[in-house]
Amino acid sequence: MTNGERLEIVQTSERLQEIGPAWEALWEHTGAVVFQSHAWIAAWWGALPDRERRNLFIVVAWRGDTLEAVLPLAICRQHGVRVLEWAAKDYSDYCDALLQPTADPSLLERMWDYSHAHGGFDAVYLGHLLPTAAVRTLANDKSGYRRALRPHYRQATSLRVVGPWASSQAWFDAQSGNARRNYRRSLKSLSEGSKVEFRLLSPEEPIGPAVRRCADLKRAWCERNGLVAPLFDEGSPMLETLAQVLADKGLLRVFVLERDGVIVAMTINLMQHDTMMAYVTTYDAAFDRSSPGYILLFDYIRWSIDHGVTTIDFLCGDEDYKYRFANQQVTLASFVAGRTLLGEAALRSDRAWHTLQTYRGRMQSGLSRAKRFLDKRPASQAAADR
Repeated sequence: MTNGERLEIVQTSERLQEIGPAWEALWEHTGAVVFQSHAWIAAWWGALPDRERRNLFIVVAWRGDTLEAVLPLAICRQHGVRVLEWAAKDYSDYCDALLQPTADPSLLERMWDYSHAHGGFDAVYLGHLLPTAAVRTLANDKSGYRRALRPHYRQATSLRVVGPWASSQAWFDAQSGNARRNYRRSLKSLSEGSKVEFRLLSPEEPIGPAVRRCADLKRAWCERNGLVAPLFDEGSPMLETLAQVLADKGLLRVFVLERDGVIVAMTINLMQHDTMMAYVTTYDAAFDRSSPGYILLFDYIRWSIDHGVTTIDFLCGDEDYKYRFANQQVTLASFVAGRTLLGEAALRSDRAWHTLQTYRGRMQSGLSRAKRFLDKRPASQAAADR
């Protein structure tokens, strides 16, 4: 390439391990979130239960022996279509490329062109992109070619509690009177005849038992709600493997709410750049009436403020409980592209299906509104209509 620049696509586990030190150095230099670290991607690849459906496709740019940029991608086969997506996308809340701060931003465009020239995929789907994501520059279609990314209808929501605050007590006092009463009422209910303790697991404690308890509670929650989440599959090493990555980097914060020594609510968090990020939060449904998850949220937010955190990031998901606390909402975008005729056809089919579902939803909503209106008519009017 030009000026000593060399592009490469990493496709084997062996090569992935070889570039580990250079990748970690780049990650630390950029200050990116842990989801873009080599340790996170390598841990994901090592613990994957369905690796036969996937291939590594990590585009890297070198200048001499220095790693300048990384596009951590993988190819997944879905219904006969080869989709280029983020590596570890199902386990990473924020996705993006890594780019040296001093590197030319056009380097990402050359890496993108290089990936398309190499081939091996039909369509592209890149989601969970923050407004500041570097890879968004690839959506600028200057050439008119199909390789340019275009916006996709899928979006995700990130809700946050953003400071600054004078103290954790000041934050607590700023909550509504009803919220404070509910917290005290829930804590009193949970504490009846038992000892309730909120605490942070110490670095000396083994994380295995707590992580397995988290997976059990979360799996039960998924079953009750008819959901499937491979992260919590029985016997899967994925959650513990990723939690160990956080522990090894000194980022792991596991908060638990215990009742007589038994965990009734917990959250696996990571703390990075003065931000507390809630990766997995769960509770024991047997104590649902006492709202242990609600108590835990109050307690770990207050702990975070007392320890210098300026943002509590609930990461992806717009669950109702997050809105009770959040004062900031961020929309995560997604982009797609078709590389082959099959890929383009698959994307058009997906768009048509989404349009049909949206239309059906609007029709159903309209019918429901009409039914509610008719049900509220006075009896005399209903008789006149007949």
